[in-house]
Amino acid sequence: MRNMAMALPSSKSPFLSSSSSTKKQAYNFTSSRKSLHRFVIRSTLSDDLFLAAKHTVDSYVKNGMVVGLGSGHASTLAIQYLGQKLRAGTIKDVTAIPTCVSSASEAAKAGIPMEQYDDSFKINLAFDEADIMEEETLAAIVGRRKLQGDDSIIKEKTILEAADQLIFIIKEKQFKGGVEGSIPVLIKSVNWLETAEEIDDLFLGDAEVWRRPAIGYAGPLGGDFPLVTKEGHNILDVIFTSPMESLVEVAKILDQIDGVVEHGVIFRKPCTAIIASENELQIVDNTFQIESSNL
Repeated sequence: MRNMAMALPSSKSPFLSSSSSTKKQAYNFTSSRKSLHRFVIRSTLSDDLFLAAKHTVDSYVKNGMVVGLGSGHASTLAIQYLGQKLRAGTIKDVTAIPTCVSSASEAAKAGIPMEQYDDSFKINLAFDEADIMEEETLAAIVGRRKLQGDDSIIKEKTILEAADQLIFIIKEKQFKGGVEGSIPVLIKSVNWLETAEEIDDLFLGDAEVWRRPAIGYAGPLGGDFPLVTKEGHNILDVIFTSPMESLVEVAKILDQIDGVVEHGVIFRKPCTAIIASENELQIVDNTFQIESSNL
């Protein structure tokens, strides 16, 4: 086993490999730009994130829908507003599929009927708050937040990808032309170090690889108590220290690595981003269909 002793991240990765010069070629690719449809809605409401959550519910949630409920503050606002509309009777017969403990708790408090997800459900719509989104493609990262209880990145991603329509509610600062920072990568606990070293080799010089600890702060190896998910996997935070050329291509590379079970990148069509900024919303989608809304 290699000497993994390291206290702090640096430009030199803790996962060293003599084969990195050949494997590095896997990360060289050409990014292709894609056209997206955008329009802007202006408002005098002071709470920009609530405006985005309200627009999501008012414009996309219809009577009789099965709706996937995401995590984060924006999703909480949307869940609360959806509960208000159900209680007022302005929308009816909505069934919620929570993606995590927090969304289930908020739905229960809001009085929204819930079911646990299984493959037999047809999910009409899902909304979530992405940690960050790639402007060119609407690829998103989820799972950077600390997991609570039975939370599962696999479950969250499964529900989001099963939905007929997916909406991310984000702030303008989360919508980036070049995405950097961490991608959570779920790996098999057995022989985890080999998987971590392979990922480190592939992105050497571009990213640092840290195993997520269960509690507190730990070094790159995750300390004495690495996080083990409900499915029995470890999580590697692959932290890109400069903007990626293409988040979608990085996800494709991760998909091909033995030992990788899942990761936090979501890229699919149709997908819509509701982007909150001061006194206005940007609505961006990759379906090339124009929607009009009045607020």
